[in-house]
Amino acid sequence: MPTYSIRGVDVDFPFEAYDCQLVYMEKVIQSLQQRSNALLESPTGTGKTLCLLCATLAWRKSLGVFSTGPNVKTSLINGDKSGGSMSQSQSQGNDHPTIIYASRTHSQIRQVIQELQRSSYRPKMVVLGSREQLCIHEDVSLLHGKAQTNACHFLCRKRTKRYCKHYSRTTDYLKNNSHLGDEPIDIEDLVNIGKKSGPCPYYLSRDLHKVVDILFAPYNYLIDRGFRKSLQINWRNSILIFDEAHNLESICADAASFDLPSWLLTACISEAKNCIDLSVQRRDESIDKSKNPDNFAILRALLLKLEKRISEVPIQSKELGYTKPGSYIYELLADLNITTDTVPMIINIIEEATLLIEEDNQQNSKRNVCRLESISDILNTIFRDISNANSYRVHVQEVQGSATDDLKGKPSRTLSWWCFHPGIAMEEFSKMDVGSIILTSGTLSPLDSFAQELKLEFPVRLENPHVITPSQIWAGVVPAGPSGCSFNSSYKSRDSIEYKQELGNAIVNFARIVPDGVLVFFPSYYLLDQCIGCWKNMSQANSTTIWERICKNKKPVVEPRQSSLFLSSIEDYMAKLKDTSASGAIFFAVCRGKVSEGLDFADHAGRAVIVTGMPFATWNDPKVRLKRQYLDEQAHSQRQVCKVLTGDDWYNQQASRAVNQAVGRVIRHRHDYGAIIFLDERFAQPNRQSQISLWIRPHIKCYSKFGDVVYTLTRFFRDGEARGPTKLNLLITKKQGKIYESEIQQPSDNFYTDKCVPGNTQVFQDCPVKLTPLPEARRKKVSSLVGEIVPANRSSVTCCKDQSVSWKCSNTLLGNENKLLTLKRRSMQYEDGNIIDLTGGSMFEEKCREEAITPCSVKRCKVSPEQDAVQHINNQAFESHDLSIISSIRTESSHISKSSDRESTQIAQAGSKLAHKDNDVTSTAGPSGDKEMTGSQFLVQVKEKLSTMEYKEFVNLMKALKSKAMNISEVLQSIVRLFSGPERLSLLKRFKYFIPAKYQSMYEHYFQTNGVFSKHNSKAGFS
Repeated sequence: MPTYSIRGVDVDFPFEAYDCQLVYMEKVIQSLQQRSNALLESPTGTGKTLCLLCATLAWRKSLGVFSTGPNVKTSLINGDKSGGSMSQSQSQGNDHPTIIYASRTHSQIRQVIQELQRSSYRPKMVVLGSREQLCIHEDVSLLHGKAQTNACHFLCRKRTKRYCKHYSRTTDYLKNNSHLGDEPIDIEDLVNIGKKSGPCPYYLSRDLHKVVDILFAPYNYLIDRGFRKSLQINWRNSILIFDEAHNLESICADAASFDLPSWLLTACISEAKNCIDLSVQRRDESIDKSKNPDNFAILRALLLKLEKRISEVPIQSKELGYTKPGSYIYELLADLNITTDTVPMIINIIEEATLLIEEDNQQNSKRNVCRLESISDILNTIFRDISNANSYRVHVQEVQGSATDDLKGKPSRTLSWWCFHPGIAMEEFSKMDVGSIILTSGTLSPLDSFAQELKLEFPVRLENPHVITPSQIWAGVVPAGPSGCSFNSSYKSRDSIEYKQELGNAIVNFARIVPDGVLVFFPSYYLLDQCIGCWKNMSQANSTTIWERICKNKKPVVEPRQSSLFLSSIEDYMAKLKDTSASGAIFFAVCRGKVSEGLDFADHAGRAVIVTGMPFATWNDPKVRLKRQYLDEQAHSQRQVCKVLTGDDWYNQQASRAVNQAVGRVIRHRHDYGAIIFLDERFAQPNRQSQISLWIRPHIKCYSKFGDVVYTLTRFFRDGEARGPTKLNLLITKKQGKIYESEIQQPSDNFYTDKCVPGNTQVFQDCPVKLTPLPEARRKKVSSLVGEIVPANRSSVTCCKDQSVSWKCSNTLLGNENKLLTLKRRSMQYEDGNIIDLTGGSMFEEKCREEAITPCSVKRCKVSPEQDAVQHINNQAFESHDLSIISSIRTESSHISKSSDRESTQIAQAGSKLAHKDNDVTSTAGPSGDKEMTGSQFLVQVKEKLSTMEYKEFVNLMKALKSKAMNISEVLQSIVRLFSGPERLSLLKRFKYFIPAKYQSMYEHYFQTNGVFSKHNSKAGFS
């Protein structure tokens, strides 16, 4: 494992690091050493997460040993069960800073832990999760939200009859298993421990987090003050890492805001009335007199007054609503006698009410969700910090209620208190004296606005380039469609029929050109629905709708509005991608939707992303309008002091950030390639392009003619196929009904070998590939993949020195009596310093072609004059692997197992029929009366008839077929196109006899559909 000295810190990295990775790690360590904040952008596929972990843990290790094994302070784990702060005791037991690694979702945290497993660092760690994820109690695990929390609290009280047995076993388990957390563990591991040994997984993680070196948790554990107070760690000098932080500003603002709709307030009033009845009933039955019904009556009266005050607010315009400064909320509540003095008492009453409701639910086996706690949360939010009221706005909006809710279609009002300063949540960390705050993502650009929004200083900043080469990306602005109509999705033109038809016709062209998966992002659901509706209903002159033409090339999937249907839409897209009857699938989605956030469309799942316009937020949305006004007011008051963000700046940059997030779905690793197509003339403006992610900007070209777009894009994907197909995990893995990104391993060279090469493989330093041992289960699984996957990081592959192989020379007359070589592999012994053959074909570099290795000795293979044709092809860089590919078409057996305990043979010969007799390889003639033609002779003629680029395309078509990256129908169509023309009729004729009989009718059909068959039928000999 390479070790890099970065700013005096030795960083162990599991692979040879790229330059951009070293720069990224240097910035991380700089931030940690200087106790400064960092804003780091690095595209997906550059190994951001692995670099972040290795650099941070290397710095932490340089301060002292990790708290694992005998170093763990077990007394701290079992020290305080009351929920009080452990900061003082922990700081006495461990002076080293704690690292808190936060990401948006648990599925993302799961991937981070997988990256930690790949590193050499083993800090004490734990993952914090919710009860919904960790609870294993047979009844409580069925609940959700606050009902589950209250039920858990109720059963953890020792005086209850149904005392939770899992909670009681937690302390003893931790005493006897102090090593827990020394190795990376995930939520599933904690759950399995609980089910197997009995302790509560939730409280295991809550107790263990007191002594860890690194803690993994979702954002809300840090941003939400209530969650944060429950964490018993020493915040002083701690390191906060926010991964996937591109949405952090909106998350912070939402955490400090609230919306109180009429239906929720009505439900709370009803629950208060229920509490009065329950407390009176208990007193009458002498069961419990601790709950005073008068308190619940006071609570209900307050809520009724609040409901009345909201209904009396004068709303002149439903569009504008009623808006007041943030401080107005205190005036409104003061009229109800809710002040800083009385709010603690009210919150205590609400807590009593929620407990009473939960006890009633438990006794009567109800699963009702307690709404009253939301009032407690709202009051805590309002009275948390009165000094920041200027950063808020009070807004009352009236909307027409739906027929399905409790209001039965009546007008409904919502009281909102919106925070427009997301830095409020982040400022609290500065007050807690944390060491460094690192924000990182693949799409943070533009960085200036991000820093200005959070009101934090970020001395350390980075916009990293990608690890790909320019040949792997096509990025272009297409200002007009096939007929010259301009693309502009602004409200002025987006509803016109001309715009929608032009957009549809352009997508038809792209669906035809781009292979496999295509993602199309619209600015909004409204425009998505409008365009698809138009395409389905508007017919062309030939009575074929645009939608039907799209479906002819790609099978469509549309992103649903309902979250509950999203998983099924992803599964539908995956199934259509794998469907060999079509040339791929096309996913219609929206910017800021679920498809644009967090999903991984690597390789075939996303060969192109099309952005159909600028995704501006709805300009008359009350929250957007007030946000712009707030920023303009701040800019006016502070413009003489510092650079500020205006409302227009924010509005434009939010749209650009949504675009960056969408286009980041493609090109997910070093060997991936794809196209980014901007279908809006506004993307040609320099100020728009300056806000696109830095790694994309140098590649963007503006095209004045749509024909130039089609030409260059076609050539790009034709050249892309020459790189060799990549067969990686498509998009997602499904686990327990949840959706995750596929694991695209960061260092791309290692990704391919890690997936493909048996775990005992070793490679020397002069080889660009570094391997890590694979678990035994994975070795068995990948052995079957070795013959399928072509390494994308090199166009040719070599075999290794010490293989036990034998050359077999056929003495049978084959056409011109060529003697073809058959490679027989008895075992695979990989030597350091050699690149590994992953293809399953007999591909050799010059040295291997000069030497024939027998089981007994190594001798120079004598090439007879009859082999000159094959040798000539080899000298021209056409290796014997290509012959084996054509053979695989005939035999339909391209996959060859590379198990070391099983002998496998690949015949490097093409012919119309293969028959094996002992060590001889024979071939029968082609068509009756025609000159016998072997595969080698045919390839020589192909090379003579085709141009260099066409010949390369032919070879890659064969390789794609062998690796199953393309189905045979696609290959045959491409072959028909390549061999069309009077001078290539002989190739048209002879290629048919290298095709299995069941596909020959398909081959002839493509002649008919392409207008070639009828014209050249007699000449080509198809009769």
